[in-house]
Amino acid sequence: MHRRGFCLGVGASGVSAVVAGSAVAQEVLDTDRSAVWTADVDFLLAELPRRAGHFFAAKKVDWPAVEAEFRAAAKAVKSDAEHVVVCRRLLARLKDGHAGMVDVKVAVPDESRGRRWTGPRVHLVVIGDGVFVRTAFGAAADLGVKAGQRVTTIDGQPARSWLEMKVAEMRDDTGYSTDHQALYAACHWGLAEWEGTPITFGLGEETGPVRELTIVRSGGPNFAPLGPAVFPGGLKRIGRQSHGVLPGGFGYIHLRDVPSNLPEQLDAMLVQMGAAPGLVLDLRGNGGGGCDHAAVMGRFVPKGEFWGEYESAGSMPFTGPMVVIIDAGVRSAGETVAGMFLEESRAYGLGDTPTAGMSAAKATLTLPSGMFSVRFAVRTHMGRYNRRRGIEGIGLSPSEQLPYDPVELRAGVDTQIRRAEALLRGGFPEDTVDYQPPDRRKPD
Repeated sequence: MHRRGFCLGVGASGVSAVVAGSAVAQEVLDTDRSAVWTADVDFLLAELPRRAGHFFAAKKVDWPAVEAEFRAAAKAVKSDAEHVVVCRRLLARLKDGHAGMVDVKVAVPDESRGRRWTGPRVHLVVIGDGVFVRTAFGAAADLGVKAGQRVTTIDGQPARSWLEMKVAEMRDDTGYSTDHQALYAACHWGLAEWEGTPITFGLGEETGPVRELTIVRSGGPNFAPLGPAVFPGGLKRIGRQSHGVLPGGFGYIHLRDVPSNLPEQLDAMLVQMGAAPGLVLDLRGNGGGGCDHAAVMGRFVPKGEFWGEYESAGSMPFTGPMVVIIDAGVRSAGETVAGMFLEESRAYGLGDTPTAGMSAAKATLTLPSGMFSVRFAVRTHMGRYNRRRGIEGIGLSPSEQLPYDPVELRAGVDTQIRRAEALLRGGFPEDTVDYQPPDRRKPD
């Protein structure tokens, strides 16, 4: 802690020193702090691979390179605030979407200057080799940005190159458990900056000229997709969940999160949905949470029956065919919920990418200096999934990987929902879903 006219420091030995104006004394103080910073970094470099090193192969973590980078970085630190930043960057090298600092006792510089962190009200999606507008709303829509438009450039760079640059920039400071999770984040979180800063897009249709459009970021936290690219009309809300009936008569439920009362929310939604001939369970953008997973699965098992280890539950369980839609925005408990349906072959899976791959039990370590603690993944959840490799660092893959169609986006059609309805009408590909509804079972 620094005050005008004197400095207060705590050496590695734990002895406090108060020194007045002496350059020599200040040098001794800095040396003492350097020992503290080095001890913290050494601790992390030893403990993180010991506790999380079993993930390194799947996540392609080169720990010897990390050690070399951060032993050098530790030597350049000049303050506690710089030390916190360096350790945060070290933690990001775990490629762990849950990793972070807790109980930080050091104030770091505030770069906001009173501004909000906000986006341009545009979300992007990578389709094949191209980058397209997934969603545009608010001021961006008012300026003529439309879903399905091709994005040729961002701030003067080729759009895909800009996204890859943004992925590298974000991963330097934040952990992402998979490459597809990091790219997904770059397509919306990566567009955010301090309020009042501009971003320029080169936008074009399939044919015709490209126009440049500059958007000045404004508004609140509007930079994360809420779920599908196009929400069906006429949906009702229960908590953060949405539900209704699609034009084809099939039920539709979008789960935005996994609250503790999700089983009870499902009871209410299923009663209101009635006897639909099929159900689309959409988890895109699900941010996780925590609930009784067996109770959730029980809402989709016929009364009086089991499906695998899961027993029927709820007042009106849904027993028909199901399609579950996922994307890289499905993380943590959202992945374990989706995984029950896909791994237990209760439903057919659709999505343009696997899920985020960040679902694990966490551990917390307090640093030797006591300046902060770190929290990170140590054991994957659902270790029986993915042929006993679990979820962390991998994600869950859909039965059918289906990219968005830019033409459909321009027409206001959600490609995955359209395909889900077609599957419920025509039936699933052979040998993809084990579950058979009671009214379709063959007599013994």
